[in-house]
Amino acid sequence: MRTLSVKYPETIPATINVSPETFEEEAKMAMAVKLYELGRLTSGQAAAIAGIPRVEFLLQCHRFGAASVEWNNEELENEFKVGF
Repeated sequence: MRTLSVKYPETIPATINVSPETFEEEAKMAMAVKLYELGRLTSGQAAAIAGIPRVEFLLQCHRFGAASVEWNNEELENEFKVGF
């Protein structure tokens, strides 16, 4: 597995009142969510980047303003049809 390194000013975590570790975890999750939202990654791939289980990733997407699942109108209608 490859590693991505991101430089950031040391003052940022203190500015937003979190530890450097919390900031880095949140940044990793934000990147994973955005790539998932854009359709560039599957939820499983995004969860792997975030370092959390897939179900937890999907449940956390809302924290970043992203839907965990997006259905079009046809998919919604099929899902809620009575009598399949």
